[in-house]
Amino acid sequence: MHNTQLPRAQQLAERALARFEHFLHIEAVSGVVLLIAAIAALVWANSPAAASYEALWHTPITLGVGSLVYAQPLHFWVNDGLMTIFFLVVGMEIRREIHEGALANLRQATLPMVAAIGGVAVPALVYLGFGHAADEQRGWAVPTATDIAFAVGVLALLGKSIPSNVRVFLLALAIIDDIIAVLIIAVFYSGGLDYSGFAVAALGLALVVGLQRIGVGSAYAYVIPGAITWVGVLMTGAHPTLAGVVLGLMTPVTARPMRETPLEAVTRFTQELVGRARNAGQAPGDLLSPLKHLRLAQRELLPPVVRVQSALHPWVAYAIMPVFALANAGVSVGGVDLGAQAPHGVMLAVMLALVVGKPVGIISVSWLMVRLGLCSLPAGVTWSGITLIGLLAGIGFTMSIFIANLAFIDPATLGAAKLGVLSASVIAAVLGLVWGVLRVRKA
Repeated sequence: MHNTQLPRAQQLAERALARFEHFLHIEAVSGVVLLIAAIAALVWANSPAAASYEALWHTPITLGVGSLVYAQPLHFWVNDGLMTIFFLVVGMEIRREIHEGALANLRQATLPMVAAIGGVAVPALVYLGFGHAADEQRGWAVPTATDIAFAVGVLALLGKSIPSNVRVFLLALAIIDDIIAVLIIAVFYSGGLDYSGFAVAALGLALVVGLQRIGVGSAYAYVIPGAITWVGVLMTGAHPTLAGVVLGLMTPVTARPMRETPLEAVTRFTQELVGRARNAGQAPGDLLSPLKHLRLAQRELLPPVVRVQSALHPWVAYAIMPVFALANAGVSVGGVDLGAQAPHGVMLAVMLALVVGKPVGIISVSWLMVRLGLCSLPAGVTWSGITLIGLLAGIGFTMSIFIANLAFIDPATLGAAKLGVLSASVIAAVLGLVWGVLRVRKA
């Protein structure tokens, strides 16, 4: 009989790891981490050590092989490199929702779809209504985006008293919002296109399709084709993070074809492994083959879009997005002259568009569509719930700051836009929480 009593240290380690994993899957936590990173960046950029903040993100990072050398500052590798993985996960979320989620049924998806369009159009009009100069008008798309992680995290703080369909509606709206944001980036914030880059990107995508056709299921095999696609999109002049969206949309939603179902294969190889392990004369090396086949069969139990997204989610939520916030939220208040008309106008326009324009656009368009009989509210979703969704959609954070970096060249205007996004996101989060608490108490 084997001794199953584990050492005390190992028991404590396993218990701590289990609690840590549970902690990482609490949706509100990723939003809190993001907020902490943004606050840290603001404090750092306005402290006596502000010079070190600027120096860090302007540190050149060089990649090269032989005579092929490519050097860019750390800020570029965060915004254009790491954020590609963020957009890859966004693409996978869109792919999953279209296949089996809130976007799979056209009737079910219509209301969040038109609400998202309203939530993009009205903030853009509010921003443009300030009558900016030509350079500042390029920021019209900054207040049109919703931060999924932050918005859903704030909603999670309200607990299970909020109907599940409110969360589904918010997720669907935010995902459609992301689709529109990606299209806006592709159409309005890409420079003059160099068509030679399309050939390189097409080569990368052809390699992805080829690997999928021959049944390669390992995600690591797609790293090089993905990198080729990224380089190709960068060469075209479009924003390279769009490569992540394309690759995410191409990720299969079903397991690769096998001669038997993955569950049958897992059962068969498990039985073979157990049989060999119980054989007293069996050499340990003889277990390698069934173990290898068992691992492959276990991998195919989940479709690639679920498997890869689940593997990347913790890295995106707790590493990539906080690093992005740390690199981009550090606005030096002293370096932004809010007394000047242009920066002051940009900041106010972004704040008003997110805090007021977002909920007005979402609520008014939803009401109009329901009133005309073209849509109906989902089960369990009331107008109070739609108002909560509209308020939380004003949290622009990640995507809004990302678009601001593309829209503005002038540091003062960019800083003002970021301050507007940060301020509006905090106000929208507080308004959403207050409205949610009042809603819960009333219920």
